[in-house]
Amino acid sequence: MDQPMSLSPNDSHAEIRAEVARLCSRFPGPYWRELDARRAYPSEFVAALTEAGYLAALIPEAFGGSGLTLSAAAAIMETIQAEGCNGAACHAQMYIMGAILRHGSPAQKQQYLPAIADGSLRLQAFGVTEPSSGTDTTALRTFARREGNRYIVRGQKIWTSRAEHSDLMLLLARTTPRDQVEKKTQGLSVFIVDMRLALGHGLTIRPIRTMMNHNSCEIFFDDMEIPAENLVGAEGAGFRVILDGMNAERLLIASECVGDAKWFIAKSTAYANDRQVFGRPIGQNQGVQFPIARAYAQMRAAELMVRDGCDRFDAGLPCGPEANMAKMLAAEASWAAGEAAIQTHGGFGFAEEYDIERKFRETRLYQVAPISTNLILSYVAEHVLGLPRSY
Repeated sequence: MDQPMSLSPNDSHAEIRAEVARLCSRFPGPYWRELDARRAYPSEFVAALTEAGYLAALIPEAFGGSGLTLSAAAAIMETIQAEGCNGAACHAQMYIMGAILRHGSPAQKQQYLPAIADGSLRLQAFGVTEPSSGTDTTALRTFARREGNRYIVRGQKIWTSRAEHSDLMLLLARTTPRDQVEKKTQGLSVFIVDMRLALGHGLTIRPIRTMMNHNSCEIFFDDMEIPAENLVGAEGAGFRVILDGMNAERLLIASECVGDAKWFIAKSTAYANDRQVFGRPIGQNQGVQFPIARAYAQMRAAELMVRDGCDRFDAGLPCGPEANMAKMLAAEASWAAGEAAIQTHGGFGFAEEYDIERKFRETRLYQVAPISTNLILSYVAEHVLGLPRSY
């Protein structure tokens, strides 16, 4: 390639990318294919990232983390995907811990953040979505009732990924019925759940088998107890606690999609140059070239939006539009690059040994999660363009 696929020749995170790439080289395609076949969790990969300090990138040094910027964290996640690995196994730890960092009590920060940073505690589970509410978070029904120095929780969550492989879960539940609050965003509260203590004592986890190895689960709460000191922030103000981390979540996942796109494009380009049909490389045909070139252009545009969003986040500026648009554009770019890779490889694109079909399944998720494209378009229409609210 005449031009590297990195954003800038003066990339301030080039050293981080190189180190992450070296770590990822220890986990090649066969490692992920074997896990995919068993729907198993990549414990060795997560342990390596933890030991190297990458999952503590956003935790301040005072609590044992690296104290890096969101831009640096995005570079980590992008590189993981661009090297053919899967950061979905552990990416939640980066943005979930922000709720404790920004809204937790001093005691909560001291108790949890150093242990999350050194890997002795894993915070990978985020209990928000419910079967009946979907993306309408304010309509959730899981209820936490205060009784003295504890909360009693009843309800259900779905698509709570990595619940079987996490020690802690950040849980959003109602503490005031919806019909007793002035605004539907009121009356929601956030809790830290120690699942090691709760499992089998009011907490039940059921895995959900999906088209990709994402370790998703359904969770049931049957009078599960949570100590009152595990409330994060003020009771009833949990919606703001959750929203606070959504921009970071969307930007990090957008960076992963950019990494996926880079992986697909690199595979497609190499194969199109090497594969000979009718006495010449298939990459000489515009019908093969153009989809790859278009996917590259889409990836670069999404990459710029991710960079803009991260820069605004790191500067403490509002970045809701940028985070949402970055996530949408990056997810579309990775899907387009995946389509191009399948088409370029032909039948081999469906063969497990090429890893394309696995990555193709994995990257498709991000047009739906953590927020659907339609909701992003509704957000942009209302909050950026000033059009009437559609929902």
